[in-house]
Amino acid sequence: MTVSTQDFERLVDEHRVLIRQYAQVQARSHQYMRTQEAEIERLQAEAVQLRAALIARDTALAWAAEDQARMAAALPGLPRRFALARRVESLLDRMQTLLRERTAWQWRGAGGRLTAGQEKAVLCIGQDPMTASATRELVEQVGGRFLHHDGGDEVDASMLEASLIAADLVICQTGCVSHGAYWRVQDHCKRTGKRCVLVDRPDALDVVRVYRSATTR
Repeated sequence: MTVSTQDFERLVDEHRVLIRQYAQVQARSHQYMRTQEAEIERLQAEAVQLRAALIARDTALAWAAEDQARMAAALPGLPRRFALARRVESLLDRMQTLLRERTAWQWRGAGGRLTAGQEKAVLCIGQDPMTASATRELVEQVGGRFLHHDGGDEVDASMLEASLIAADLVICQTGCVSHGAYWRVQDHCKRTGKRCVLVDRPDALDVVRVYRSATTR
């Protein structure tokens, strides 16, 4: 069989194309292998770091367990004390909730004694914003006008006195006011016979009327 020159040249061209394609495939294969090798190295390094972190964590836990065991041996009854401390915290939280609820009922009762159909001013003295907000809501529910003074250490005596004069009922957060503000409130209520509600007292929440006003409405 005789191969013409033209056929031979065509075969040579096809061979060159195949060689180039093979070289391209081989280059892509090498690049893929290098990428995979880099990813494997990264994962291996990450695995080493994770193992080191795990060892450090287990070591810290073991030391903590040993410290706890030594402490428990040195202080008998320590676990029970921890349990009692948590119980006390829970009871304190519950007590605060009950005190807030009782305060709300006391304020409702005090607000209900205001003359029906007339807007009365209720002054809340204290630095607890949650208590002040609750007081405002309760006062507005009974149709009153809410006033507030923080009663802090830097209390302005004239401003406090003006607020006391403007109020028909005074609610004093005894645990959230300065000593000076507390005694100014007491003195004003005694002099004027104005009704005063004391809250957050250690023993109870008392609604007191220090003196009856000579001009009861």
